[in-house]
Amino acid sequence: MKANRFVLLAVLLVLMSVSTQAFSVGKSWTLKSPDQKTQIKVGTLNYSMLTWRIEHNGVSVLKQSRINILIDDVFDVFTKGGLGKVTNRQQVRTKFATPFYKKAEVKDEYNAMTVSFKNGISIEFRVYNDGAAYRFLLDRKIMTEVTSETAEFMFAEDYPAFVPYVNDNRGGERYCYSFESYYDEQPLSSMFSDSLAITPLAVCLPNGLKAIVMDAGVEDYPGMFLKRIGVRGLKAEFAPYPLEQEIGGFDRLNLVPTKRASYIAKLDGQRTLPWRAVVITEKDADILNCDMAQRLAPACRIKDTSWIKPGKVAWDWWNNTNVTGVDFKSGMNTDTYLYYIDFAAKNNIEYIIIDEGWSGKESLMENLSPEIDLKRLIAYGREKGVGIILWSSWRNLIGSNPLNDIAVTDAVMKHYADMGVKGFKVDFFDRDDQQVIASAYKIAKSAAKYHLYLDYHGLKPFGIQRAYPNIFNFEGVKGLENSKWEPRAGDGPLHNQPRYDVTAPYLRMLAGPMDYTPGSMTNAMKNNFFGNNDHQMSQGTRVHQMAMYTTFEAPLQMLADSPTRYMQNQECTDFIAQVPTTFDETIALDGQLGEYTVIARRKGSTWYLAAMTDWTPRDLTIDLDFLAAGQYQADIFADGVNALKDATDYKYTRQTVTSSTRLPIHLSSGGGWTAIIKASK
Repeated sequence: MKANRFVLLAVLLVLMSVSTQAFSVGKSWTLKSPDQKTQIKVGTLNYSMLTWRIEHNGVSVLKQSRINILIDDVFDVFTKGGLGKVTNRQQVRTKFATPFYKKAEVKDEYNAMTVSFKNGISIEFRVYNDGAAYRFLLDRKIMTEVTSETAEFMFAEDYPAFVPYVNDNRGGERYCYSFESYYDEQPLSSMFSDSLAITPLAVCLPNGLKAIVMDAGVEDYPGMFLKRIGVRGLKAEFAPYPLEQEIGGFDRLNLVPTKRASYIAKLDGQRTLPWRAVVITEKDADILNCDMAQRLAPACRIKDTSWIKPGKVAWDWWNNTNVTGVDFKSGMNTDTYLYYIDFAAKNNIEYIIIDEGWSGKESLMENLSPEIDLKRLIAYGREKGVGIILWSSWRNLIGSNPLNDIAVTDAVMKHYADMGVKGFKVDFFDRDDQQVIASAYKIAKSAAKYHLYLDYHGLKPFGIQRAYPNIFNFEGVKGLENSKWEPRAGDGPLHNQPRYDVTAPYLRMLAGPMDYTPGSMTNAMKNNFFGNNDHQMSQGTRVHQMAMYTTFEAPLQMLADSPTRYMQNQECTDFIAQVPTTFDETIALDGQLGEYTVIARRKGSTWYLAAMTDWTPRDLTIDLDFLAAGQYQADIFADGVNALKDATDYKYTRQTVTSSTRLPIHLSSGGGWTAIIKASK
């Protein structure tokens, strides 16, 4: 009997050890999603470490992953913050309007708890049906230096991942980068230990489950990079605060830090820090319709948004202002932009961009190009109903001082708003340390004051787009411009652009809109593609490019090719011109990360559908059961039967459809399919 008791006691001790392995003798708290499928467990392990872990339907998404913040080099949550206690639990079931987004409103439904520690530090946790997130809340009366922040994402196994590495650093500076990355598909253990990655980054769990690590709601704080930790984990790294910087980088367009502080941010008072989030999806297609970035972003700060008018824009830079059949020499001159305005007006394109070259190299107010009569162009555009957007480097817009009192920016904004310019494409930020993030907010606020639109390049979205919806676009994407310098390797281009095209909508676009700049009318298969600045082309088919206008989110969507080429392909141009840039509803119909996408979007009573594939041909079926009762007219563009020989080949058809119609579609290699469905008259 005694022996049996000892055996029973030993078993109980083992079970207790297993059940308390997460937090030992510390405290722990559990929070579940509204649908009860996802839960997080937060706790203090051995009184010395705060961790969180995530499970979804009993599957480990994150193992114990450390959370910490070090303030003023002496205070952190664990050694000075006490054990902590839950001070608030909430069940939130609400929604908010999103008039400049892929849907008219976003549901914001989650369960939350706040764990509070000593000295004014708390952590808010949220669990949604499609993910979990946390952020620090600071309530301190004095100026605070954040020495470091610990954010870990540890996985149960060495899973495959889609990793967007930092490369092509500006001036050789570790944190100075354009946020444009192809995806390395590799196990976590194979990640380069000395390299940084940007977010969102996807980890592929068993049975199709995906975990996507991202940050959101970034303000007055650096963005989050990721690096490998161990053989199955990720750890955050943040750009330290810049102390000194110089003009340099690409073509001397950047401000490159030459000295950084021992801390990552300087803060004061009561504030929230950015969210650390993990999006969790059982089906890849659901990522295409995920609203995590919107939910975790700061609310809109513009009281009257009636002046904000998204639309499409004819762009000059990609096509190198190549227009033909005219009696003037094309280039950065007034006659060329009059031609662009005429093209935009004839095709119901709302804006044109005048890219780099209209202004002085070191100023937006001096040494302007004598070849461009900006006042004449603005007046002509106003007459034709076409607005003009101007290019600017970030450093010229701020006067080369990220800490300026906004006077320089305000003066530029007011001057050009008074002239009638509609906005600025602000280029070469190429950093997301605290100074640059703060500057992006200052610029957005100033632009809103003068009713100007913005397109940010050299940045990825980080939540500011909801706070200031006059920011239409962000680059931070390996877009069509890369085709101009894409090298050949063996029997084709070095990079698999069509695969990137069906990866970015799941990952890069999860953070927010992207200025991919689609619309090439010269299209090529692998064997006949080559990069050339003066003879631009795209990888994949014509309809692959056309499908991007529905697939890619961009409230200011570019038409990257030459007006001449669009007029030579008027049937395709007429279709593209009809596709809106914001929508009332989005439905993700089908898709697989890195392989293909199928999506439907509605504006009013009209539906816009698109499908894209990588170099793999596919046969799919689209079920139109989302349509209301009645008959509809579908205008359909599909890859032509000879698209494998000539990627420009397509077929246009019109047919009657209803909610019971199931459309079989064929996607050629590097192909696409797209349709506009309207109620029959």
